[in-house]
Amino acid sequence: MKRYFLLVLTCLLTTVHNSKAQSAWTKVQEEFLFQDAPFGQCHASTLVETSEGKLLVAWFGGSAEGKSDVDIWLSVLDANGTTKPVPVANGIINDSLRYPTWNPVLFKAQAGPLFLFYKVGPNPREWWGMVKRSEDDGQTWSEAKRLPAGILGPIKNKPVQLADGTILSPSSVEERTDRWKVHIEKSGDGGKTWQHIPVDPESEFDVIQPSILFHSNKRLQILCRSKQGRVVQAWSSDGGNTWGKLSETRLLNPNAGTDAVTLKDGKQLIVYNPDVPGKDWFNGRGKLHVATSKNGRRWKDIVVLENGKEEEYSYPAVIQTSDSLVHITYTYDRKNIKHVVLRQEAL
Repeated sequence: MKRYFLLVLTCLLTTVHNSKAQSAWTKVQEEFLFQDAPFGQCHASTLVETSEGKLLVAWFGGSAEGKSDVDIWLSVLDANGTTKPVPVANGIINDSLRYPTWNPVLFKAQAGPLFLFYKVGPNPREWWGMVKRSEDDGQTWSEAKRLPAGILGPIKNKPVQLADGTILSPSSVEERTDRWKVHIEKSGDGGKTWQHIPVDPESEFDVIQPSILFHSNKRLQILCRSKQGRVVQAWSSDGGNTWGKLSETRLLNPNAGTDAVTLKDGKQLIVYNPDVPGKDWFNGRGKLHVATSKNGRRWKDIVVLENGKEEEYSYPAVIQTSDSLVHITYTYDRKNIKHVVLRQEAL
């Protein structure tokens, strides 16, 4: 399938300065994942690097978000191009009942299978978690399995794995009372069983869709989408077993999904919409930026991915691959999934 590249061959987009060193981030590739979509709308992408160095990208697509024809779709990106999207999961219950699917999350364990987590249900207040596994880097998938009661799987963003093999899955619930709460789901046996760990459940903040970051001295940080106009954080000093109070960061958030990753050099990177909430839930998603931080508290924008107004550039996913490139995918106005590659240069 023909790929659309917007190669940036000249200027460095931005330069990050500090007292000890200088570096710059270059946008080295941009592309759309498909030309003729087999669905009306698409949203909520996720990506993972396979053991062979390929990228898998998944998202949900159908006539519109929340419709029963919404399936989970997947493409493979490698040196030969991008494969045609194929459906890999659906919400079929029986011959007469079918629910939409939601928010896929791909995750490759250090030693174990490739996971595809996703949700099925009529809406985010009533959905449940599902999982498929692949032993061949996504060429084939197991039968879908429903996660245990009270376990939803990663809600939007990728799990992380600790040095001892423990998997921490960032999750959240949208309650029928309209409260939003984040939590962590922990597995010490490769994803066979899970433990629910609350994060400041009595907080006044309404938060969902956390990302997990690594800091020095084995500290962890989560960054969350919120209704309060800011990215909200919490910290753990014991490997994610307990968490402190939720608090605001300086990062704006228009009630839109973010994603973040700890880079190989120890810096933190977030992709987010730098705007305030509007009248409607979709307001504020026209601008999409990348920011970095040394300590998870002071953030500096380094790249502008999109600078729109009424469009929707949202729900980013970000990873750093084995070659140190940063790969980002995100919803492009519900019409496509855009893939951007960043490279850090020392000056």
